Amino acid sequence: MKLAIGSDHGGFLLKEEVVKYLKENTNSLESCDYPIFGHAVAKLVASKDVEYGIVICTSGEGIMISANKVPGVRCGMGYNDDVSRLMRQHNNANCIAFGAKFMEKEDVIRRIEIFLSTEFEGGRHQRRVDEIESL
Repeated sequence: MKLAIGSDHGGFLLKEEVVKYLKENTNSLESCDYPIFGHAVAKLVASKDVEYGIVICTSGEGIMISANKVPGVRCGMGYNDDVSRLMRQHNNANCIAFGAKFMEKEDVIRRIEIFLSTEFEGGRHQRRVDEIESL
């Protein structure tokens, strides 16, 4: 599994701890269970220990579904540039998923940049996010 993780100076120490954890717990291509990792990232997002999550599995679907099981997490599939922007802009998504088997590294990195640099519009979209959160 390959992950892209970045931070500014304020998040550097936490990023280093996350990298250390991932190296210790995902150090091979041996089969493992994506729900464990989707849930772990989503819990960090929901608890506000981190602002955003990035989850990756073979298709992206299973790990996205797992992340969305955690209350307060809104995870979408970054399958193109427009959706990577709209999930933040309209849905205030706080987690983005990718499928390693079906996406190119350059596309994933570009979509992470789009996702992280897009602000939530609020307004009529806030009402809808509130409805999602109340389900």
